[in-house]
Amino acid sequence: MLLGDGLYNFFKVISRTLAGLFYKILCRNANMQIPIVENSSPVRESLSYDDQHRTKVFLKDQIPIWFAIGGYLALAAVSTAILPHIFHQLKWYYIIVIYIFAPSLAFCDAYGCGFTDWSFSSHYGKLAVFTIGAWAGASHGGILAGLEACGVIMIITSAASDLMQDFKTGYLTLSSPCSMFVSRVIGTAMGCVISPCVFWIFYKASPDLGLPTSEYPVPSATFYYNMAKLGVEGLSALPKGCLKLCFGFFAASILINLTRDALGKKRSWFIPIPMAMAVPFFVGSNIAVDMCTVSLILYVWQNKNKANADAFGPAVATGLICGDGMWTLPKCILALVGVKPPICMMFISRATYNKLD
Repeated sequence: MLLGDGLYNFFKVISRTLAGLFYKILCRNANMQIPIVENSSPVRESLSYDDQHRTKVFLKDQIPIWFAIGGYLALAAVSTAILPHIFHQLKWYYIIVIYIFAPSLAFCDAYGCGFTDWSFSSHYGKLAVFTIGAWAGASHGGILAGLEACGVIMIITSAASDLMQDFKTGYLTLSSPCSMFVSRVIGTAMGCVISPCVFWIFYKASPDLGLPTSEYPVPSATFYYNMAKLGVEGLSALPKGCLKLCFGFFAASILINLTRDALGKKRSWFIPIPMAMAVPFFVGSNIAVDMCTVSLILYVWQNKNKANADAFGPAVATGLICGDGMWTLPKCILALVGVKPPICMMFISRATYNKLD
């Protein structure tokens, strides 16, 4: 569903962009302006003054297309030249194929993150585990090649989703997209130094890091290894009916999007968004309960005082998100010293609850 919804909107944006460029070439009017920037449209008329001002400021200072394409090609060339020397199982042509399909997956992740504030880069990385692992085969290091390809895809898609978050913040705060991009580059450069240092601290503090008996067993490592091992065995190793379900949900997400576009904006809000529907399948029911509760609060607030809700709703949401994020650091410190919470509350499925009993 994630991939189907993302690819549908990816090709939808490309088709509309190409149609707009073709129309502009045909019209060839020196005074003609791009509709989304200056000319009025039915969508723009429904926006408030603040949103119109934010859109104008955000579109005023954009990153050049040549810089984006050139930078991507340069990074692809560097990765193709260096990664095979670091990971011998990851051949240079694997990396080229990854960088060919990575932009569409990055768009899907950025699109989903823009809707749900949730990055699914790890799930797009799993596609690379299966495809590259099966391509390489078990006899040619397919397990390691699949895991390494997963890391490359995850880095590309997560960067796209994180940049989407930065651009959303820049849009709300009337900041320049270029300044947000430069800030992102600086933060990434700092992360290249800080992240290995943090890992080294954990590695020195816990000599058995990663082992099942360790305080930090890293269960995802075993999960990804087993998944890569399954991938090199081919599609026949998948559970019965797995591919049929995948194709069914992929087609369902495209059909839902076609229905939304066919009904128009006045009636499309009755049809759910596939990207939002797919989130609870991955992160569990707790995110669905949180979203439903907060959406109900916002709905009541808008009915009571719409102007107040529109003005302060984002600020309240930001406070809740920041409060949740600020608790992460004390939580990690308490975990390092071995402190355990006296009470643990969570939402689990009925099957998991039966296993606990």
